[in-house]
Order: sequence, then C-alpha cells, then structure tokens
Amino acid sequence: MDIKVKWFYRLGFFLLLFAVLFIFIKLEPLWKPIVNVVAKGTAPFFIATFIAYLLHPFVKKLSDYGLQKWLSVFIIYVLFFATIGGAIFKGTPIFIRQLKDLSENAPLLFDQYEKWVDFVETETKGWPFTFKQQVEESFQALNRSMEGLVEKAVHIVFWLADKLLIILLIPFITFYMLKDFDYLKGVFFHFIPKRCQKQTVTFLQNVDESLGNYIRGQLIVCGTVGVASAFLFWLIGLDYPLLFGTLVGVTNVIPYFGPIIGAIPVVIVASTNSVKMVIFVLLIIFGIQFLEANILSPVIVGKSLKMHPLLIMFSILIGGEIGGIIGLLVAVPFVAILKTAISQGLEQFRKQSI
Repeated sequence: MDIKVKWFYRLGFFLLLFAVLFIFIKLEPLWKPIVNVVAKGTAPFFIATFIAYLLHPFVKKLSDYGLQKWLSVFIIYVLFFATIGGAIFKGTPIFIRQLKDLSENAPLLFDQYEKWVDFVETETKGWPFTFKQQVEESFQALNRSMEGLVEKAVHIVFWLADKLLIILLIPFITFYMLKDFDYLKGVFFHFIPKRCQKQTVTFLQNVDESLGNYIRGQLIVCGTVGVASAFLFWLIGLDYPLLFGTLVGVTNVIPYFGPIIGAIPVVIVASTNSVKMVIFVLLIIFGIQFLEANILSPVIVGKSLKMHPLLIMFSILIGGEIGGIIGLLVAVPFVAILKTAISQGLEQFRKQSI
C-alpha cells in the first residue's frame, strides 16, 4: 500500500509539473518582455561570473604555490584581459576592414562563384542523374547558407559597438568576483536549505569536473585553431584571413559539425580565386583538424565530458533546430549539466529505495 501511495504522489507531481509548464508556455506574451529587460540588465554579471569561474582554478593554483590571494588574482586578471584587450585593439580594425571589403566585394564574389558552379554543372552533365542531382542540391544548400552571411556579421559588429558600455563593465565586475569568489560562494550556499546543501555541493563538483574542464580546454583549443588558421590563410594569400580564421576558430567549438560549418564560406571564397587556392585551403583545414583531433583535444580537453558521441550529435541537432547558432553552441554544455543532474537524481533515488 505504501508503495502504491508513493507512486501515486509521484504521478501527481509529474502531472502538476506538466500543467505548470503548459500554463507557463501559454503565458509567454506576458512574461517574455519582463524576461528580456531582466536579461539585458543581468547579462554583464552572468558573463563576468562565467569568466571568473573559468579563471578561478588558475588563481587557486597560484595561491597554492604560496602567492597571496590578491596577487594571484591580479596576475591572472592582468594576463587574461591584457591578452584579450590587445587582441581586440590590434585585431578589430583589421577585422572590420576585411568585413567591409567582403561586404563590398560580395556581389563580385557571388558572380564568380556562380560561374564556377555553372562550370561544374556543365562538366557533370554526363554523370548519372542521381549523382548529378545530389551535386546540384549540395550547391543549392551552399547558396542558402551564404545568403545574408555578410549582413549578419556586420549587424553583430554594430550590435557589439552599441553595447560598448555594458562590455566595458565586465572586466570590473570580473575583478571583484575573482577577488571575493569564496565569499560569494558562501553567500550562494546561504540561500540553499541545509538539507539540500550536500547534494548541491556534489552536483556542482560533478559539473565542474566534467563541464568546467571541457569548456576551459575547448576555449584554448579553439583559440589555437583560429590563430593557426588565420596565419596559414594569410601565408597562402587567401583574402580576409583574419575574418575566416576567426570563423574557423569560433565554429570549432561545435563538436563534429563545427569544422564543416566554418569551412564552407572559406572554400566558397577560395573557389572564386582558383582551384589551387581551394586545394591549399582544404589541406590547411584538414591538417589543422587532424592535429586538433589527435593532439590538441586529447592533451588539453581529454575525455572530461564523459558523453557518448551519439548523444553529443543528437544534442547538437536538437540545439540547432531550437536555437540556431546559439543553440549549436550551448547544446552540449546544457545536455552535460542535464545528464549530471539526472545521474545524481537517479543515484539519490536508488539510495532512498534501499
């Protein structure tokens, strides 16, 4: 009887949960504007918290070596923001100039690209119909992916310029969060009921062990891939090397599909130059991806995420469908946190059942 009552309560809880979620979704027009305002106001704090979370292990390591806390914070803070600030200061003018040139030359590039597509279609006329149809569909997909790409990139740059004041606040907030990291952690746990604190600590430790190391490693790997790509693109004389190097580095954070997404625009622009340039670009991309998969990622990232490749692919597909580019970027971390929560919940349930 007790077991039946227990399952009855659990069923009632899940039904109530689904009812609340249904009502919440239906009331979206009412709460969405409020959420947008709150999100804009708290965005710098969330970004600063994320940066402080990434940098805190390095601060702790320096402190463990005997340096005073304030000095450890100062060294890591200066190194991080000096590197980021220097890269932005030196790279932004070049990035904007290349973006502007690409925007101005886009019609000419598309014209050259269409001629190249026509040439390929002419050369494949004698091929089997099914194979030829697949080639044409691939080119149509490439065309769709390039539509509005330049306009979107320009829009992002102007959006960042518009948010300059908010962006400038982030380093200051980050400094105080790093300095008072342990105190803020104590404040956070103060609001959690004592009976839940042990489970919360275990959950956060599990997330940090897998996801924290994964994110830190991925950022280092993607930065290395981006810099190496930009340098090699510049070396072979490809137009817009910094722009495309940044694109390859950023999209590399998306497992499995990221390198393909980043490579498509680079190959398209290279194809408007010469077949030789396309071959060079493909060799660079494949070479960097080979080194990243066999040396960089195993050494820096390792197997910290502990997720099956099929689950990662499924997460990316669903994330991309729901949230577009942002969905692709956050899908894997979100599922990793969800997986940790479910695993811990099941473990807790088993302990209570015994």
